[in-house]
Amino acid sequence: MTSLPWTKAVVVSITDATPSIREIVLRPEGGAQDFLPGSYVDVRLEVGMQPEQRSYSLVGLAQKTDYRIAVKREADGRGGSIAMHQLAPGDIVEVSEPRSNFTVSFGRPDYLLVAGGVGITPIIGMALALKQSGAQFRLIYAARDAAELAFKDELDAALGSAWQPAVSAEGARLDLGAVLNSVAPGGEVYICGPMRMLNEAQQEWRRLNRSPELLRFENFASSGNFPTLPFQVEVPQLDVLVEVGAAESVLDAMRRAGVPMMSSCERGECGLCIVSVLDASSTIDHRDVFLSQAEKAEGTKMCACVSRAVGGTISIDNGFRETHPLL
Repeated sequence: MTSLPWTKAVVVSITDATPSIREIVLRPEGGAQDFLPGSYVDVRLEVGMQPEQRSYSLVGLAQKTDYRIAVKREADGRGGSIAMHQLAPGDIVEVSEPRSNFTVSFGRPDYLLVAGGVGITPIIGMALALKQSGAQFRLIYAARDAAELAFKDELDAALGSAWQPAVSAEGARLDLGAVLNSVAPGGEVYICGPMRMLNEAQQEWRRLNRSPELLRFENFASSGNFPTLPFQVEVPQLDVLVEVGAAESVLDAMRRAGVPMMSSCERGECGLCIVSVLDASSTIDHRDVFLSQAEKAEGTKMCACVSRAVGGTISIDNGFRETHPLL
């Protein structure tokens, strides 16, 4: 895990943005650092009596004093969202400096921003920055029902007709093929949402024969195509069998067992934590945005920081050959 500078931060306020999404305002000691739209911070907290850290996108544009984050409560996640929803004003957490792997560029003839659910979090700042620059852009926000449209009033006030909801319950399901096809040649697309949305966007973008570098996306590290279940990971060259709980990642479980692992972003984006999958008794739920769809279909690699098995046992090669401390 990359070493980060950490700062204590007080929880200033907590607001329910939707029935399942909670906005949390954090005030770090010494004030907030400047950040680019699309950036995120890591937050240290206790999950199941164990110290953990989770990444959360920053809402809006940079402020001098506070960081705004939004957390969706995931009952079948790894426990981080539940712990964050239990915070109260006055609580102290540790927060990292802002970082970004999902930053909007400027100078394109057209921009399309697409958000799904809590994926609106990094997209708001991008939209505000594009509006300030005078760029041509649209924001489409997909949700199952209108009650799950977080920050709707803020979007109305700041963007007006430049944004539109796509609410499935109202018969306005997002048609990704149509909206991607409407992007002007040379235009850029930014998408943040669940894995199924990103997979569909990649397929449609390739079908349209658009340049891959013009499609930018970020996923939820906890989102997948299957429920989060416990499973086992075997490392044959080390003669190790590790239980991976529903509230931890393969990376966490390997480190807990003393198995050497490499990582950096721990968000499924950089690929440094990739391991070889030697065998699997169940499906691999790929939750990263690093591997291609073809690589995921092959099932021979996985990002240990976010991807997991749907129960059962998988056998991996962690890539290290030094003597394991348990041997």
